[in-house]
Amino acid sequence: MTTADSSGSSPRPFADIPGPEGDPLLGNTAEFVDDQLGFYTRVARTHGPIARYSIGRYEFLQVSDPEYVQQVLVRNNQAYTKGERFQSTLRPALGNGLLTSEGSFWRSQRHAVEPAFHPDALQGFGDVMVEATERLCAEWTAGHQRDIHDDMMSLTVEIAAEALFDIDIRDEEEAIADALETVMDRATKRIRRPIDIPDWAPTPGNRRFDRAMDDLHAVADRIIDQHEEGTGNGIDVVSLLQSKDDPPSREQIRDEVVTILLAGHETTALALTYTLHLLSENPRQRAALQAELDDVLGGDRPTVADLPDLPYTEQVVKEGMRIYPPVYDLIREAAEPDVIGGYRIPEGTSVTFQQWVLHRDPRLYDDPLEFRPGRWTDGFERELSAFAYFPFGGGPRRCIGDRFAMMEARLVLATMLQDWTVESTVDELSFAPSLTLRPDGPVEMIPRRA
Repeated sequence: MTTADSSGSSPRPFADIPGPEGDPLLGNTAEFVDDQLGFYTRVARTHGPIARYSIGRYEFLQVSDPEYVQQVLVRNNQAYTKGERFQSTLRPALGNGLLTSEGSFWRSQRHAVEPAFHPDALQGFGDVMVEATERLCAEWTAGHQRDIHDDMMSLTVEIAAEALFDIDIRDEEEAIADALETVMDRATKRIRRPIDIPDWAPTPGNRRFDRAMDDLHAVADRIIDQHEEGTGNGIDVVSLLQSKDDPPSREQIRDEVVTILLAGHETTALALTYTLHLLSENPRQRAALQAELDDVLGGDRPTVADLPDLPYTEQVVKEGMRIYPPVYDLIREAAEPDVIGGYRIPEGTSVTFQQWVLHRDPRLYDDPLEFRPGRWTDGFERELSAFAYFPFGGGPRRCIGDRFAMMEARLVLATMLQDWTVESTVDELSFAPSLTLRPDGPVEMIPRRA
């Protein structure tokens, strides 16, 4: 709904919104492709909290103020959808799952699976998370370099399958991880490229993607088959969907399984990878974390009941996701006209907002690039603007697994870092941004006994 801005004056036209100059044909494509994260930051710092740019034939509106993000995600969320660009990238992989579905169908599906993420249900997942971490650490050899990102991806997909689908996938873990990697690699190439390659084109990338989807669908079908044989625990995602008064089709359940396998492990794996790197680079903070673990746990296995007594561990996780947000960029499409920052926003506009930009904004955080877990006091969080920090999104479509992810990250770190420390072999991380903030290659670290 179009309205005047807060000053009462009529909104200004969309064409008046500032932004970087670009090539007449390709817009800002070259600058964007060369350094996507740096491009977002330069647009915000140079052109202000509302700016527009174009990638090929697609035009985007970037908002970099917490108030504007809140308007899109919360106050006027009914005026925005995920949008065609997001859908065209993910629907081939995720079908009509929770990440891609819209409207009443999405609300029905989300309501059905919410009990799996309820705090009472989460209490039962702690042992799964700790035991999986112990199995991983048992494979480590002190002084032998490992790709920690690969380890965290394997760990979190194993946890997601057992906790959320009540199934052990260790025998298929490598194949599943490879398939999910292929899906994300495709998204990396498609999310905002200026030229679309049809899904039916027999390119090597499309063929790899088709094989990966065959593998993921086979795993999802096996999960569904086992539940149909009565092996579900009643509160896992598949059991909850099958128990609806009007249960979804097998194909729809399969879409939800693939969606949650992907979304339920990728972001947590990235958060753990980057937090371990930050701890390696900041020995004082690492020592403070280990001191808390020693004091509270005394060498015992951590449990969910211990988490309230591990505040610094939680601060470490929060600060890691601030500096390196696994979900670094969100996009919405205006389903109707709106006004943001005093400018008319036409229907169909693609609106983007970046955690990468806001989480590192010096107006919001002192020394924003410094790893300071202790900044996350109750007083600091109360004074922080809403949507100055939003690692899990916000509004009705806030990540359904946010509590699951925070519990998992804390328990994994508490289990791992009692006995181990990891030494990063890279001075500076590099990224290949996709739907998530993926690393550009292996993240090599050397485990050592603590």
